[in-house]
Amino acid sequence: MKQNTKGNDLIRLCVVLGDFVILNLLLLATFQLIPVIVPQYFHAYTRITVLVANLSMLTAQLVFKNSVLYRKDEFEQVAKRIFKLTFFHCVLMFVFLRLLNDGGGFFRFMFIFGFLEFIFILFARVITREILKRMRQSGLNSRDVVLIGDDPATLMVYNEMLEDSSIGYNILGYFANNELANCPASLQRLGTLNDLNERMNQHDNALSDLDEIFCSMSHSQSDEIIRIMRFCDEHIIHFYYVPRMFGNFRLNLKPEKFGDIALFTNYQEPLSKASNRVLKRAFDIVFSSIVCICLLPFIPIIALLIKRQSPGPLIFAQDRTGFNGKTFRCYKFRSMHVNKDADTLQATEHDPRKFGFGDFMRRTNIDELPQFFNVLKGDMSVVGPRPHMLKHTEIYSKIIGKYMVRHFCKPGITGYAQVTGFRGETKEVTQMEGRIDRDIWYIENWSFWLDIKIILLTIVSLFKHDKNAY
Repeated sequence: MKQNTKGNDLIRLCVVLGDFVILNLLLLATFQLIPVIVPQYFHAYTRITVLVANLSMLTAQLVFKNSVLYRKDEFEQVAKRIFKLTFFHCVLMFVFLRLLNDGGGFFRFMFIFGFLEFIFILFARVITREILKRMRQSGLNSRDVVLIGDDPATLMVYNEMLEDSSIGYNILGYFANNELANCPASLQRLGTLNDLNERMNQHDNALSDLDEIFCSMSHSQSDEIIRIMRFCDEHIIHFYYVPRMFGNFRLNLKPEKFGDIALFTNYQEPLSKASNRVLKRAFDIVFSSIVCICLLPFIPIIALLIKRQSPGPLIFAQDRTGFNGKTFRCYKFRSMHVNKDADTLQATEHDPRKFGFGDFMRRTNIDELPQFFNVLKGDMSVVGPRPHMLKHTEIYSKIIGKYMVRHFCKPGITGYAQVTGFRGETKEVTQMEGRIDRDIWYIENWSFWLDIKIILLTIVSLFKHDKNAY
């Protein structure tokens, strides 16, 4: 563990030094290549400017931890931390330099410089993370891990670690009184809990040198759990308690504060915070307003094409299940001939109800564009779980226990499930279960950056045919 810690410290130091190198090279490049945006004070007192820039970066590095070593971080989390780092650095630099001089052009320079600094540091992080992933895949900079318990959750953790070898976990095996059900041959049973206790009492080197222990045991075994936690504390091992599974139901517990008491809830929505709801709603209004304004000139053309191929209304309005299970009218450009099954049957690949231009609209998502007016009304969001027909809500809420959880946030024009392969017709219950799992994951892990990522993936999908788009 000591060698692993030293390796992490060395990598962290290299990354921090890299940030300073990027800062100073960017200052040099800005001064030399685009001097027109550089304030006169910077040219006159270059040494002071460089000193202030580096001291500001040093302060920012001390305030914000470097994220490159966080093995479980997604790209959005890394980008968010870098944004905070560069924003704080630029604000400090701006304030200190303004105290030294009242010259003009400071704000314009810091805005452009801050944007470039964010881009270059983010690019450097991406390269560093890729290098670390390859190192970890080859066995370097890895963490030795042991699993404890015969609950199915233990196997769930193992599969999660195995799925992405780049996070660098070396799983030595597991301790449990009983064999894990459906345990793969690659996961070795190291012994019973009594064997574990004997090795802990003997201060076994193989256990003492572990980096992390993941434990999934019953609360009735609290004495055993406490014994393991004390051993971890004594040997500086990170201890993680994995909530047990109830049958095949995964219990996702999230911490909450009730006064000074720590509670756990099975669902925690970031959008329950007023600030997050305001941010999401503001983005919805701005983004949808732009789309609606751009859409207006094309509505007569779309209307003409629809009318020529199929008599009936331009807009298809359908009752769907929305936020908190309330019903709302969802708008689409009509892509099918008027029919009595519109509110009960999903579209199929060779559905005879579709007309030519309607089929094209469905494949390119043009038929969904009127839903931006739903967003402006407040019935929907740009990103969120797709709204289902009332008939489907009635059917699947009886089959899938956690189906209604997806209505804890507003439905969206696009969603996490749609950009991860769960789009279109659901022929089997397992397909709907996969969609629901992703909808719930989105609700529990919402962030502004996640919404941006989903929108970008949706735009990319417009230029790449999806076999489920019909």
